This record gives sequence, structure tokens and C-alpha cells, in this order.
Amino acid sequence: MRGIQDKTAIVTGAGSGIGQAIAHRLATEGVTVGVFDIRAEAAGQTVSAIKAAGGKAVAVTCDITDYSAVVKAVSEFEAATGRGTDILVNNAGWDTPIPFLKTDEAFWKKVVSINYFGPLHMTHAVAQGMSARKAGRIINIASDAGRVGSSGEVVYSGCKGATIAFGKALAREVARSNITINTVCPGPTDTPAMDSFVGTGEQGQKIRDAMVRGVPLGRIGVPDDYPGLVAFLASDDAAFITGQTISVSGGLTMHG
Repeated sequence: MRGIQDKTAIVTGAGSGIGQAIAHRLATEGVTVGVFDIRAEAAGQTVSAIKAAGGKAVAVTCDITDYSAVVKAVSEFEAATGRGTDILVNNAGWDTPIPFLKTDEAFWKKVVSINYFGPLHMTHAVAQGMSARKAGRIINIASDAGRVGSSGEVVYSGCKGATIAFGKALAREVARSNITINTVCPGPTDTPAMDSFVGTGEQGQKIRDAMVRGVPLGRIGVPDDYPGLVAFLASDDAAFITGQTISVSGGLTMHG
């Protein structure tokens, strides 16, 4: 990708799943990656794998629901690299399937804190430096649940819809500072989070099979389906693209 080599990037939730795949891809493009995760061991394992493959990465333990912790973590990463953050990928997320009428306020607050306030915290902490430097790329990993809704994920869907709208509105505010903001919406994806969502065993397999039947390309996603698009949006090849929302779902959703 043009213009991405020797840049720095923060990827949240990069200890596993989609975030880990994105971190690996950016590292292969010559980016120094800040592997942000609330799980120190998982972040360390991702960094070790990146370094073993010849890439550059820094593990940073961070709770994205805590703004002061986010500011500290961003400062720690930028001190380690000796420069400001060029690319931010807001990937970290969490949910568990529960019908909305069976949820409670504590559950809502947890989902909103991670899936909406988390990206707000990270973006606020990082974009100020980007604005001062007049350059930056922010990529939000939302979900098709935020575009079309998802049964059993009502609050999560709302958060992802809010993230999509947040990205569009902020893209307008910071465009003159040469900061682009775009959103990638994965469809159902085979990750550890999917295992906890659908369960295992015969019942879990039935749910997976039903998902596959709904996807025109005949499978659910895997983590490696998304990093190429993220790298593109972070590169100079996408310098004239901002405020956009792109679904990567095998045709499950098709938006004009």
C-alpha cells in the first residue's frame, strides 16, 4: 500500500481475532503497531508473533472504557515509538446474546462502555495529535448489526450504529486537518467471540449452518477477510475517501 510504510498504528483488541489479524497485516506493510488489549498476555503473544515474522510492535495493556487509562496508554505507545500515532483502528468490542427484555442496566452499561465509549475515548486521545500534525487515518470496526440490526444484540447493534454515525460526523469536522475516518462493518465472523455467541456442540453448529445459508458467498467470515481493507483505508491509496461505511460480509448485506 502506498504511503503506509514506517507509519505507526494503534489497534485495539489486537490480542485475538480480527484485531490480531489487522495488527499482523499492518506490520507486514512496515507499520509499527501498538497492540492494545485489556489482556496483557494476549497482547504480548501478538507482539511476539509479529516480531518473529520480522515486524515491529509494542504491547500496551489498556482498558478502553477508562479515558484516563487510554490517555496514559497512548502516551506510553508514542513515547516508545518516538512519534505521534498515524493510524488508529478502533476494533475492540464485546457482546453476549441476550433478548433485550431480559437484559438489565448493568449489562447495557457494559456493552455501551466497551463498544461506544471505547472508540470515543481512543479517538479523542489520538485525534488531537493528528489534528496538530495535520494528518491521520482512523478506521472504526463496527458491524453489519449496526446497519441492519441483529436479534439478541439490540444494545450492541445500537452501539455499532452510533459508531457509524459518529465516524461520519467527526469525518466532517476533521477533514480540513487531513484526517480521514472510515468504518468497516464485518458480517458474522469465525472468532473466539463467535464461539461464545453461538455456543459449541450440535446447537452451535446449527446456528453456524443457518448463518452460512444466508451468505451468498457460502461461508461466514474469518479474521483475515478484513485486514486488507483496513490497510487500504490507512494508506495514501485511500487519501480521498472519508466518512464511508463498507460492509465485508460475503454479500449478506448489500448497501448502495
